[in-house]
Amino acid sequence: MVTVNLAYTAPINPAGAEPVLTESQVWAGLQRKVRRAHEFVPVITSCEVLSEGKTDDGDKVKVVREVVFTPDGPRPGGGTIKEVCVHYPPARVDFQQENGSTITNLVSKGPKGELLMTYSFEWRHPDVEEGSAKAAELKEAHMKGAKIAVEGTIDTIRRLVKEGEIQ
Repeated sequence: MVTVNLAYTAPINPAGAEPVLTESQVWAGLQRKVRRAHEFVPVITSCEVLSEGKTDDGDKVKVVREVVFTPDGPRPGGGTIKEVCVHYPPARVDFQQENGSTITNLVSKGPKGELLMTYSFEWRHPDVEEGSAKAAELKEAHMKGAKIAVEGTIDTIRRLVKEGEIQ
């Protein structure tokens, strides 16, 4: 079994980016992404919310959803994946998949107060042997996908703010 652990970080407001996004706008975008993942991640074609409620401690929002990935997405061959999404406002959303794979979307600040977005991934591939050519291929593909997901999310939030969908 291969587990690919990696993370990618990008600045939310690089020089020249307009409009400059606030922390509350970014959080609103991440909340929307949980329910409409296909608007944010190119390898997700649809997203259906199955249930929404609170975590067992009653403290956090928990959304159970099914997303459909394209064949070139994180799951070879694509397909439908059920995820439990837990919100940790205003900084983090965790996505737990049935096979144990975990994704975290994190909003943080750098040393000068600049907003950063990091996605960390733990992709589990039970049918792939560690050290194999397929394992190396998956690691490279997941890193490319991480960059696309982070930058695509920031771009989508910025577009939704411009369009007035997010205030």
